[in-house]
Amino acid sequence: MAQAVEQSKKAAGSVIIIAERCKGCGFCVEFCPPEILELSSEYNAKGYHPPVLTVRDLCTGCNICGMVCPDFAIYGYITKKKTKET
Repeated sequence: MAQAVEQSKKAAGSVIIIAERCKGCGFCVEFCPPEILELSSEYNAKGYHPPVLTVRDLCTGCNICGMVCPDFAIYGYITKKKTKET
């Protein structure tokens, strides 16, 4: 269990959500491995509920959400951490 927590800290990521492209299909929410996406209670200009990232620290940046999105409204990326050199 401690190893899983340690790995999630090393593989930090995030998602970019383009809310106006979203049709609220929910594929990104359904297929998110860490289960950190949910559909918003708010509407976009088209009248759909776009996804929101609920727990930013648990995102791995795997981009499965982007691979299953039919509208290219979301994509994940891995953030690079700066290492301290001594």
